Amino acid sequence: MTRSLAAVALTCALAITPSCADPTLVPASTADTPAPGPRPAAPGATDWPTFLGPTRDGVSTEKGIIAPWPAEGLRKVWDCELGLGYAAPVVARGKLFHADRFTDNIRLTAREADTGKFLWKYEYPTEYEDRYGYEPGPRACPVADGDRVYLHGPDGVLCCVDATIGKEVWKVDTRAKFFFQQNFFGAGSVPVIDGDLLILPVGGSAKGPRPVDFRDVKSNDTALVAFDKKTGEVKYAAGHELASYSSPVITTISGKKTGLYFARGGLLGFDPQTGKTEFHYPWRARVMESVNASNPVVVGDKVLITECYGPGTAFLDLKGGKPKEIWTDKEKDSVDRSLACHWNTPIHIDGFVYGSSGRNTEDADIRCLELATGDLKWRQKRTKRCNFTLVDGHLVSLSEYGALALIKPNADKYQELSKYDVPGLEYPCWAAPVVSNGLLYVRGKEKLLALELIPAKK
Repeated sequence: MTRSLAAVALTCALAITPSCADPTLVPASTADTPAPGPRPAAPGATDWPTFLGPTRDGVSTEKGIIAPWPAEGLRKVWDCELGLGYAAPVVARGKLFHADRFTDNIRLTAREADTGKFLWKYEYPTEYEDRYGYEPGPRACPVADGDRVYLHGPDGVLCCVDATIGKEVWKVDTRAKFFFQQNFFGAGSVPVIDGDLLILPVGGSAKGPRPVDFRDVKSNDTALVAFDKKTGEVKYAAGHELASYSSPVITTISGKKTGLYFARGGLLGFDPQTGKTEFHYPWRARVMESVNASNPVVVGDKVLITECYGPGTAFLDLKGGKPKEIWTDKEKDSVDRSLACHWNTPIHIDGFVYGSSGRNTEDADIRCLELATGDLKWRQKRTKRCNFTLVDGHLVSLSEYGALALIKPNADKYQELSKYDVPGLEYPCWAAPVVSNGLLYVRGKEKLLALELIPAKK
């Protein structure tokens, strides 16, 4: 394994069985006596039903956070043990859904979002093993939609589960159906729902033995596959690209609904209802052992894409349906690039972008850049890699080693209001923070915690 490809190399052999007993047999613990019944709604309280929230951009509409935080940190409401994996939870209709792996099963678990009380679990057997020694659990978070919840496993299995009772509704093995070749770290994209369609990056290739060299893997025009979300029936398969670790977003460009997907070889613009490719903008490191993992950041009719293995960041104008470069990092030396996000998606605030830049833990920093020009405003060094969520005018940052920080967005300087190491939260914390009904949910190694970010109404 090359250093450039690894998120962080594990120093031990691949572990299939976690160190704890089946977590769903262990009741969720509480730090304080939970309030009876549902938690009172926080101002602007919303569900967080999919990756990076309801608008898939890491922005919460909730108000009333504690700022700065108490010296002892945020109050723990509940926590629970997990199996293996890296996926964030999602919250919808009072339930929290999280995914992990225990022994040889991929599991989807439902809990009461406010208390952590176990409700049900769904599981299916898997033989997935990671080629680079990473945990063999889910990378992609679940997606909750009405009375269904969907999960895309690291083995490429896509399943639909009844959100009330945990019963399987339908399941598709995309690896078998579309000849998806195992990507560097398995399947990791989160599907997006548009009306009755569930659109999933698959990136299948020609049928036959897996090529020795990844460069010999060719697309069979299944970059994106749309399923009937109710039945699992394939409605279309389109796009001449391979899978990445980014997830598609659906937006409006020049008055037209448009899908954007940062695929393995670059940015795809597509019609969500038909899958027709509207454009392809190449953006990929020259070295084969590299990935695109950050989501596109949409600002009006423009979009920012970023990666950390080669060309860095590009800001594009999509008016008229074709990308035009406003600025890019591709001609810059690596040390001069504006931003190079690994697996975090940067946050846009009032004409400035805030993100965690850097391929490896030791060279990562937090940066602010001016969106219109790409000019770097400041960088805060030695922050380790982290994810952000914007809530009530503040950035909540979670580092991969379990440190939470509250940051006031400021284009002139790094302005940290609070910081503390969350007790019980251990590396790797690669899931973005989740905010729903005043609670902040954070995931680390075999642990999920719910913290009080917005005090409940009395």
